[in-house]
Amino acid sequence: MSEDEHQPADGGDEQEPVQHRLDPDAAVAQHRGRQRRQLPQPVIDTRPYRWAIGIFGVVLVIVISVVEFATHGVSTAGVQSGQRLINFAAPIATSDLVGDVQLADPCKFGDFGGRAVNTCVLEKRGPLVLGFFVPGVGQCDREVDTMEKLSSRFRGVQFAAVAASSSKVSTAKDVRSHHWTIPVAYDRDGALAQVYGVELCPMLELAYRGGVVRSLLFGADWDRPATLASKISALVAAEPRS
Repeated sequence: MSEDEHQPADGGDEQEPVQHRLDPDAAVAQHRGRQRRQLPQPVIDTRPYRWAIGIFGVVLVIVISVVEFATHGVSTAGVQSGQRLINFAAPIATSDLVGDVQLADPCKFGDFGGRAVNTCVLEKRGPLVLGFFVPGVGQCDREVDTMEKLSSRFRGVQFAAVAASSSKVSTAKDVRSHHWTIPVAYDRDGALAQVYGVELCPMLELAYRGGVVRSLLFGADWDRPATLASKISALVAAEPRS
């Protein structure tokens, strides 16, 4: 992340049905060490039995998919309830800040004078609602629309969104077309999306002050203001008192 394209020194409790799948092959493997299964590749002459092997292959893929979902499902994505957010600093799309997300010791970067989303800064100010989305995808955009509406209602809560694997230009265009005023950052190379295991949209992390996650939310219900407001109210009510 840099000013004028100059890089600085190196440094839930509820889940809903899948609405939009971002990149099912990208998300969690590097950060959490999960390896996807690969089908065996037997070296045999299959020509006399192509029809049978074709049917068997389809069935095998279905079985493996079911096992994969049952074993991992959406629970492999995101930071789970009771865990701390993975801190990062990411440039806000409508600012003049250009560059990639900072994951190595992001707390030393600050928020670049309000031009970056830095969870180290936001989680000190109060409870945090952090959303991940893809610009131009209806369900994902509605997630940020809802966050925008609720930001004026919950004044003590911090709201921020990150466009997963998106460019500065396309993210900024989406921000301006929707008239969003909450900070919206972009994750140009998808590094943050991979670390957070972003596979679904909507995906929201609701965290207490200090960064411990209370709720990890997926699905269409959370783009409805009344439904998301109930979860934010619960977050605020359960906020530990210092």
